[in-house]
Amino acid sequence: MELISPTDSMFLLAESREHPMHVGGLQLFELPEGAGPEFLAEIYAEMLTYGDVQPTFRKHPGELLGGIANLAWSFDNDIDLEYHLRRSALPSPGRVRELLELTSRLHGTLLDRHRPLWETHLVEGLNDGRVAVYTKVHHALLDGVSAMKLMRRSLSLDPQDTEVRAPYSLGPRQRTKEKRSLSPVSQLRQAAGTVAGLAPSALTVTRAALLEQQLTLPFGAPKTMFNVAIGGARRVAAQSWPIKRFVAIKDAAGVTLNDVVLAMCAGALRAYLIEQDALPDRPLIAMVPVNLRSEDDHSSGNQVGSILCSLATDVSDPAQRLEVIHDSITGNKEVFQQLPRLQQLALSAFNVAPLALTLIPALAAAASPPFNIVISNVPGAREPLYWRGARLDGNYPLSIALDGQALNITLSNNADNLDFGLVGCRRSIPHLQRLLGQLEDSLAALEKAVGV
Repeated sequence: MELISPTDSMFLLAESREHPMHVGGLQLFELPEGAGPEFLAEIYAEMLTYGDVQPTFRKHPGELLGGIANLAWSFDNDIDLEYHLRRSALPSPGRVRELLELTSRLHGTLLDRHRPLWETHLVEGLNDGRVAVYTKVHHALLDGVSAMKLMRRSLSLDPQDTEVRAPYSLGPRQRTKEKRSLSPVSQLRQAAGTVAGLAPSALTVTRAALLEQQLTLPFGAPKTMFNVAIGGARRVAAQSWPIKRFVAIKDAAGVTLNDVVLAMCAGALRAYLIEQDALPDRPLIAMVPVNLRSEDDHSSGNQVGSILCSLATDVSDPAQRLEVIHDSITGNKEVFQQLPRLQQLALSAFNVAPLALTLIPALAAAASPPFNIVISNVPGAREPLYWRGARLDGNYPLSIALDGQALNITLSNNADNLDFGLVGCRRSIPHLQRLLGQLEDSLAALEKAVGV
């Protein structure tokens, strides 16, 4: 057995039927020239032969000392790949709409804790000839950055490469000797030391940041229709936009690409809330995840920090809204990036910890939300990727909705595009697909406002 880290254990403890705690991804592939109708069936059959399943994809929560759950991982030696790897076909007429309906249902169901915590679905039957892959992995196993890196390693830059690589069979890249040699007792001691240091570090960080008036803190967000208790069913939506449109706005306005992304989302959320007659007077606050992993760190588990940013949804002018967002995120990043690693973790914990209040209905109903929405930009591939010659046409990350956080927006770069994945509570977020049109309208408004 292997001890579960405190961060990873949090995702297991927080899970319920209403709150599945897995991250997912939907990939669309354009078949290579000459591919026959059995293209996906052949890949499926080949992937089932990969019996060397890596430890991350063999583990599920075990019991320690005869019955204590969520403290240690149990590893299965005999994996039922036909359970974890599934082949499906869409109903007629096989539009993207049917694909998203299937993905919505899959994304809203819990993973079986008696088995390793992942599933991959190979989907055919799209009327445009493409094929799709939907994968979900429990957040206790991998964060979004780790999952994206693993997906990219399973694909190829060479369209002539016919090898099929199963993500679950890809071994970890070389780690340092120190990381490999940590015993369970050392892991526990290290985790205890980290947790013990969070409280004083958080106070130090907060005091210093408040003096400089640069830090956006939790509970400054207004209450919105996004910040309600949720059910277990999900809706997902997905769309791609050319990166060159974001770059043109970035260059014209003198901001970062991520500033443009946040402004695009802010404009769309403002329009959506106006349509629902639910726009608050105060600006929405977004939580923006920050990758704490170094470039040469290929370990699994969760290493993600967080900062808060004003979305300026109370501002009607797109150019002015972009400027406010740029100032807000820049000020918060300046505080964050100057901190030692432990204090970055402390500040992140301070930002996210208030979500625990949503587990207490009376407090959740009375308190303002710590923030209104999570908007996450996960690094993807800069070059076109291929899967046995099939080009990766869309790569849509799909994250987690929570009580008080009924809508999530996650995106990733994929060659020349930015691919957006939206996840919402099916009950709380009506007409989720309309947000795709409002994202396009918001991007066009930014282009017009800065003169590109």
